[in-house]
Amino acid sequence: MGIQSSIFNFQKHQNSLAGFAVFFCLREKKVSVLKNPKKIVIFALVKSIEMKRQRIYIDTSIVGGFFDKIFEEETKLLFQQLEGKKITFVISEVLTGELEKAPEKVRTLLDKYDSDYLEKVPLTDEARELADKYVAENVVGKTSYDDCCHIALATIHRVDVLASWNFKHIVNLIRIRGYNGVNLKNGYTAIEIRNPRELIDYGKDI
Repeated sequence: MGIQSSIFNFQKHQNSLAGFAVFFCLREKKVSVLKNPKKIVIFALVKSIEMKRQRIYIDTSIVGGFFDKIFEEETKLLFQQLEGKKITFVISEVLTGELEKAPEKVRTLLDKYDSDYLEKVPLTDEARELADKYVAENVVGKTSYDDCCHIALATIHRVDVLASWNFKHIVNLIRIRGYNGVNLKNGYTAIEIRNPRELIDYGKDI
């Protein structure tokens, strides 16, 4: 998109775009940008692109996988994408609650990441009700209720994908069909569920 076109779009949508740019300029202390209309347009466009990063909901197995010899390679590559701001991790109260029982290195892994990298979502009554429906429909048993809460939260918050190393209760074709069947039956969209091996950008083939 050229500058002239950008300026036209800025003028056409100045209330939303200008407000968007001003918010981020002030938040990031880039006051000088506000003195130049062209810079405001470019800054707003760049920020809008950054905000379109893939939102990946992670469960506890992803955090534990960082230190697991079987899963660490792909898990660390996923974290590299996070640190490069190519993706955002969506985490929930369910994950933080489960991490309380984990070894310290696992429990504190996410502590160094702030809101630029993590989107935190609460466990709501709506999520609990949807999780109950997964159990009621025998997608999994009652002992997997926390897994159901992960699925429900990822569904309700419309993430791009849920990432997990839990092949028994989550990343499992039969389970995925079951979760999505319940979702569609209750007016929700289908949820994309993958393990990190399917999410890593390995670069172009040679």
